[in-house]
Amino acid sequence: MSIGVPIKLLHEAQGHIISLELKTGELYRGQLLEAEDNMNIQLRGLTVTGRDGRVKQLDQVYIRGAHVRFIIVPDMLKNAPMFKRVGPGALKGRGIGLGRG
Repeated sequence: MSIGVPIKLLHEAQGHIISLELKTGELYRGQLLEAEDNMNIQLRGLTVTGRDGRVKQLDQVYIRGAHVRFIIVPDMLKNAPMFKRVGPGALKGRGIGLGRG
């Protein structure tokens, strides 16, 4: 089974500052150290905003992917290679062929 585009994008965001919201309503913003295929995420140097608005600083945190509601990645990743459209010329000459020559 191959991974989808959202997971690939998350891997591309490693080393960048991301924001994410948990299902509990807490907001986390920090540098993405590692992202796993099941969306488990490790962040460092982060700011946590609770549902009540309290803000606290944490050095490092590991978040289970099943608890994540959504993730905001940097806009610069919209130019990532996985979003390049395949033009009509890229598929030219790729017919089924007859296996001759």
